[in-house]
Amino acid sequence: MKSTVIGLGLESSCDETAAAVVENGRLIRSNVISSQIDLHREYYGVVPEIASRAHLEAINTLIARALDGAGIGFKDLDYVAATNRPGLVGSLLIALQSAKVISYAVGIPLIAMNHIEAHLYAPFLEGRDPSYPFIGLLVSGGNTALYQVRGIGDMELLGKSADDAAGEVLDKIAKYMDLGYPGGPAIERQARNAARKDVLFPKILPGSGDFRFSFSGIKTAAINYLKTHPGADPSEVAYGFQERVLEILVRRTIAAARGRGISVIVVAGGVAANSRLRELLAAGLRRGETLVIPSPALCTDNAAMVAGAGYRYFVNGGSDPLSVDVHAKS
Repeated sequence: MKSTVIGLGLESSCDETAAAVVENGRLIRSNVISSQIDLHREYYGVVPEIASRAHLEAINTLIARALDGAGIGFKDLDYVAATNRPGLVGSLLIALQSAKVISYAVGIPLIAMNHIEAHLYAPFLEGRDPSYPFIGLLVSGGNTALYQVRGIGDMELLGKSADDAAGEVLDKIAKYMDLGYPGGPAIERQARNAARKDVLFPKILPGSGDFRFSFSGIKTAAINYLKTHPGADPSEVAYGFQERVLEILVRRTIAAARGRGISVIVVAGGVAANSRLRELLAAGLRRGETLVIPSPALCTDNAAMVAGAGYRYFVNGGSDPLSVDVHAKS
């Protein structure tokens, strides 16, 4: 094995197009992202057709920028990794097909990555190596799920959302309140300004050993409250709603860790950038328990996490055929 292994990562699972070059699965040589927020803002959510077209228009430029930023060319690559699941099928195809072309033309291995596994790898890119096994919470606009992670490629699903993802429900209430898009940051900004931090909505209690999530009830409660209290302070409503959504995430995650006897918790995904979620998780820990969350820049969709996680497969001899396909679900 070479002392220096260079991988190119590509990401287009939802509404960010990204390319990155990572050395030895750790050192980010370049990491470029093209956001589509402005394209989807008027719709208060991601429109799949618009997203896939924008990925197609951006991907070649981003690959060139990533290689230039790392000071290398295609000939210097040892492997190429791309997300192929889960996500929007039309969007996923852009990064994967681009990676296939590079793999074939350059003669290097192709690695098709699970988007969720890539997110949970993000802390390794910052020198924060969580020990296995750990409990992984992936919380974003498209996914909310808990895993027991025993190693690369060894993840057991413990529970996921039965309805909306956490980021999705934040988007929907932000839209109802006319706070803007994306909803998570908009709700968080409003919540910080709340003069009174009252309990406005009922606590959702889980059954024993239940690690699933459900946000439809709190979404309905918030909408009903806004209908019956038209003069309510939006900051106080945002605070009350955010507290209940985040409380569900925190309680399920910590219960899963303690139920499985695991002391390390890793949280990743776009909603993991929420400062209040970080506060609540840290406050809920006991002595001997460890919380690992990547910096906000690596919480949102990016290609460095794809290249980094792909490295682990590459060094173990893993690769995928050019016939590998995309999948909406993991």
